[in-house]
Amino acid sequence: MTLDHAAIRGLVPHAGAMCLLHEVLQADADSIRARAVSHRDPANPLREGGVLPALCGVEYAAQAMAVHGALQGGLGPRRPGMLAAVRDVELAVQRLDDIAEDLVIEAHCLLHEGGRLLYRFEVRANNRELLQGRATVVTE
Repeated sequence: MTLDHAAIRGLVPHAGAMCLLHEVLQADADSIRARAVSHRDPANPLREGGVLPALCGVEYAAQAMAVHGALQGGLGPRRPGMLAAVRDVELAVQRLDDIAEDLVIEAHCLLHEGGRLLYRFEVRANNRELLQGRATVVTE
């Protein structure tokens, strides 16, 4: 399954430039892989002083999780989710705006129990790991 930017905008509550993902490359019941190009955009709303800190990669991963949840019927406009916790985040770089390649964001659902989901996520560029971690999402 692939989705373009317009389809992603229909699945996440983020509007305009805050919809960070460019396309979904693959999604199944347990995982999603998406591509982003917005880290290179000087108008990226997450930039501070012209710099996009690597920690902002967590937001890219959170949006991939939101799309994954919406595709699985668990999240989306009718049943939004919130990022409740982020753990074990490891940053291999300090910033994302100087990464020339597209970002590839992968999120793997490790647990879906009631209104709680646990994901492992990774952000890469050209097979180089930029950051990784785990996130808990709760649905309202």
